[in-house]
Amino acid sequence: MNVVEGSAVDRGQLDAVFAAMADPSRRMILETLARGEATVGTVARPLPMALPSVSRHVKVLVNAGLVERRVEGREHWLRLSPLGFRAATDWLAHYQQFWSESLDQLERLVIALEAPGRDKA
Repeated sequence: MNVVEGSAVDRGQLDAVFAAMADPSRRMILETLARGEATVGTVARPLPMALPSVSRHVKVLVNAGLVERRVEGREHWLRLSPLGFRAATDWLAHYQQFWSESLDQLERLVIALEAPGRDKA
């Protein structure tokens, strides 16, 4: 477990989230679900693969905590799980602060170097 900005980040969960999002087909599934709940058949439609392959991708997303599945009769409904994105969001927020501070320091340095009266070599 790693601590980022006062919150505990489970490295296994973080690895699972980033591994799940690394695949373009899984990102396409997430994009589809960002528009709302959908069946597995609906998310499979635009993908260039058979339904069993889509089901394996969905399983990876469910195991990573990014997608929730519910069964209604014969249909499997999917929706995004906002809490699943929390580990990645917290981890990225920590580095966003780092880069913002670093870029602010760089901007101050450039302004100081370009200040009037400063010798230019």
